Amino acid sequence: MNNTNLVSVIKDGRRQRRRRWMIVNALLVVLACILSFAMLMLGSTIYPVQDVMRSLMGESLNGVSFAVNTIRLPRLVAGLFAGLAFGIAGNTFQTMLRNPLANPDILGITAGSSVAALFCILILHTSNMAVSIASVIAGLITAVLIFVFSKGKSFSVGRLILVGIGIQAMLSAMISYLLMVGAQEDIPTALRWLSGSLNGAQMPALLPMIITVLLCAPIVIVLGKHLSILELGEQSATSLGLNTSLTRLLLILSSVFMVAIATSATGPIAFVAFLSGPIAKRLVGVGYSNVIPAGLVGVNLVLAADLIGQFAFEVRYPVGIITGLLGAPYLLYLLIRMNRKGSL
Repeated sequence: MNNTNLVSVIKDGRRQRRRRWMIVNALLVVLACILSFAMLMLGSTIYPVQDVMRSLMGESLNGVSFAVNTIRLPRLVAGLFAGLAFGIAGNTFQTMLRNPLANPDILGITAGSSVAALFCILILHTSNMAVSIASVIAGLITAVLIFVFSKGKSFSVGRLILVGIGIQAMLSAMISYLLMVGAQEDIPTALRWLSGSLNGAQMPALLPMIITVLLCAPIVIVLGKHLSILELGEQSATSLGLNTSLTRLLLILSSVFMVAIATSATGPIAFVAFLSGPIAKRLVGVGYSNVIPAGLVGVNLVLAADLIGQFAFEVRYPVGIITGLLGAPYLLYLLIRMNRKGSL
């Protein structure tokens, strides 16, 4: 094969990968739009599309306007931005640290936020705003502690994951203790928050999450092209001219902020960060950044799980229960596969 043919084959392969990337993203956006309209239309009363659209445009309709604008729209916005935050952040950690277990759920970042939130709910009896602020601060502190304790002579992914799992176990014990000593009347609120739920979402309370995601997600998307370089390892990335320390710091800070703020708004929606990256990678393939597809997969997972939890059973379940049921089997499968390969 001469050089001309080789260049042609490479260009054709790149075009095919780009076409696949664009088609997958377009389909994920379409699916998200369908699920979004389903969330706005479905409830104790089912409203037609035209009534929903008229209500969203500001027209006052008896019953419809309150149900759509006050109850269903904030719930939808919470699902959209939380799914985007968890999906992008989970994929960033997994790709950057080159390990599918390296996500905020397993590393304990969401558990840190949960401990602070439960302490505020069960012990201090503070307002929702104070719960959110404490949750964000605790998530950031947990992330810092993980990186401080895992720091050695050089950066080690394995050490970081082990430290994260250890901290996560300690925080889980603290969560159990808080649930034991908390006042009986506060336990339902704590458990509802802990399971991850979109119930009771209100637009003013969602503004911090919306602003944070709109600021941090573009940073991760722009730096997404460097994730594949970081995947090659520290020495290879440095030899290619990448400032690994600065890139990793920006990616970690942006991802941790998004996870912490999303957890403070909706609670720790289980396994969305864990599942989004691998699903997106299977759909998109290699050759292009996986950040946007992972975010869109996270959105679809949260919206679909919420609809299933609300309408597929006689009893309504929080979204985190459904995502937990989806993610737990995959975690077991991944652990078995990694153990067979000797990766654990």
